[in-house]
Parts: sequence; C-alpha cells; structure tokens
Amino acid sequence: MVRPQDRKFVTADPEKCIGCLVCEYACSMVNEKTFNPTKSRIRAMRLGPLINLAITCRHCEEPACVAACPRDALSQEENTGIIRVDENACNGCGWCISACQFGAMNMHPDKKIVFTCNSCTDNETKEPQCVKWCPEEALSYVTAETLAQKYRQKAVENLFQTAENSKAK
Repeated sequence: MVRPQDRKFVTADPEKCIGCLVCEYACSMVNEKTFNPTKSRIRAMRLGPLINLAITCRHCEEPACVAACPRDALSQEENTGIIRVDENACNGCGWCISACQFGAMNMHPDKKIVFTCNSCTDNETKEPQCVKWCPEEALSYVTAETLAQKYRQKAVENLFQTAENSKAK
C-alpha cells in the first residue's frame, strides 16, 4: 500500500511556465483524442503579465471534492489518490468544483459531468503527457515530500542570496 504522502501528482514551477498551453493540448489529445483545451484535465492560468501556472489535481489525502459530492459519484483510488468519476452517478451539479481548493475539478464541455487529472493512467502512455511534452520543463510528476524538499532548498538558496546581497552593500 502506498502512503498518501508518497502519491505522485503533477505540479508546475511558475518560474518556468510560459503559459504556452502545450500541456492542455497534450492532455486533451491523450485522454479525449482531440486538440481541445476545454477537454484538458490540466489548466494553464495566467496570473499576471509575467506569471503563469498550470493547475491540476493534487490527489489530496482527504479530498474535499469527494466529500462534497451529494451523489457519491466521486471516489479516490487508495494507492494512487486519483479521483474517479462515476459518469452514471454524476449529474454535473458542480459541488466538487467549488470544494476543490486547487481548482482542479473541471466540467466536461460535452458530457456535462466533472472530470479531473488521472495522471494518464487510463491510456497506453501510463505517464503524465503534460509533463513529457512541456517545452520549458515547468511540469514535474512528484510526491508531496519531493515538492516540499524542493521548496526548502529554494528557501535556503534565497536566504544565502539575501545574505550575499547584504554583504555587498
């Protein structure tokens, strides 16, 4: 059994993401067999003139989306954390969309049911294609611990840079 902290998810580095949407196109092609960003399970967001970030499911330990579903249409795989949608039970009410603090739940434009990142486990690639095709290597497929370690390292680097800048003055 995989511990929740060892589950992998796709994350984006806002310092590298240029908002090109290649991740959205790769996702929609692999999962929906069409180049259509509205059918993508990842969303590239422009947060300012120079800040972009790709948003996708974090496979939470206690997913608010699953808890919010009044029809029990959502479930979570124990080992992977991937959120599964029972298309016969989902009526597209959108409660899960409102509940997700990461903005990772989406409404399928044709089916009018929710969908979210499946880490490309439902297709032959078995690896997130958004990560594979990102031209800037802004996306990673990581565990929460790996991501936390990366941010700790960045924080230490920033502290050293601040100290160096202080000495130079």
